[in-house]
Amino acid sequence: MAETDDLNRLIRELNDDPLAPRAVPVGSAEPLAAARADARTEEVRGDSPRLNRWLAALVDKKGADLLLVAGAPPSIRVDGRLFPLSEPPLSGDEVEDAVLPALPRRSREAYREGGIADASYRIRGVGRFRINLHRERGRAAAAVRALPTQPPRLASLGLPPGVEGLTRLPRGLVLVGGPTGSGKTTTLAALVEEINRRDARHVVTIEDPIEYEHPHRSSVVEQVEIGEDAPDFPTALRAAMRQAPDVIVVGEMRDPETMRMALSAAETGHLVLTTVHTTDAASAISRIADSFPVERQGTIRQELSMALAAILTQTLLPRKGGGLAAAAELLYVSYGARQHVRKNALQHLHQEIALTKKQGSITLEESLAKLVREGVVDGDEAKARAAHPEEFENYLRG
Repeated sequence: MAETDDLNRLIRELNDDPLAPRAVPVGSAEPLAAARADARTEEVRGDSPRLNRWLAALVDKKGADLLLVAGAPPSIRVDGRLFPLSEPPLSGDEVEDAVLPALPRRSREAYREGGIADASYRIRGVGRFRINLHRERGRAAAAVRALPTQPPRLASLGLPPGVEGLTRLPRGLVLVGGPTGSGKTTTLAALVEEINRRDARHVVTIEDPIEYEHPHRSSVVEQVEIGEDAPDFPTALRAAMRQAPDVIVVGEMRDPETMRMALSAAETGHLVLTTVHTTDAASAISRIADSFPVERQGTIRQELSMALAAILTQTLLPRKGGGLAAAAELLYVSYGARQHVRKNALQHLHQEIALTKKQGSITLEESLAKLVREGVVDGDEAKARAAHPEEFENYLRG
């Protein structure tokens, strides 16, 4: 009798959540232990025909993002421009109803508890997507990004030639910076793909969520997804360092503990590739150092000066005739740059780029001017992105 009561209570709890696993009916021949095991096992996520239809349209139009915001129709981003789909404006409840079934249970719980959730989503025959469900003005909203089916080739990104040299570094910390939507994750994936095709190395990636799936080629590539394979970045990074990797990819350094461990890995002989939300080399250094208490920042700068191998920052500009083009700044860290980092004289890092051109360094201004001379982007658009407009003009004339 007690077992029947327990089972009935379990069924009532599960039925409170329409997205929970199907409860075992009273009278079923399945034992109570199996029912409890099913309740603990994360269910296969549900289907969302409405979301699937919008994402099919996104893929059909070769778009990058689907935006679902209350008060506006579903909109897709193609070549940096937004286009509404032929549907009426959505309510916040409609956004939730469309997106929640596509999320795994852990992401739904994160959304209900904190109002934000990230997850990957796959539609058979259509593609893979990264979902961010969040709230704005008290209502649900979502941004869904289409993920390519294959990792990109580095040569296809249009980055300066010196970027390829990052894949040949034996060790050290490589920072890839840029604003949101500048292609940092794509660049990381392309660097891994280059290594994977050419070298026999052990690569471990730590991502939230996994965006590009890497097959094993010349290298062995392990991909750890936060929330699925490990609870957080520090835990995953700590485990990765015990797995004898040659290359560690950290999708994003979000907290001081992850930063500290990435520095340690780079100092002890690993090549560590990671991203930061900054626009140049100086701000990348400041972003990391300033994440620590003031009394520790000097020590962190000392560690950075020893661990850093290179800093790549990039931005995307509209191409003439459609599409996007990448402009980038690359600094290979030399003895002089290490001294500037150690002394917090970051204003001098820009001049170090000119001193290390033979290694592959290039300024953003030179990269922008090259795109203008080749007729890829508009001159005014490029000049607006230059941090040193006079330098840009000199490169344009030269």
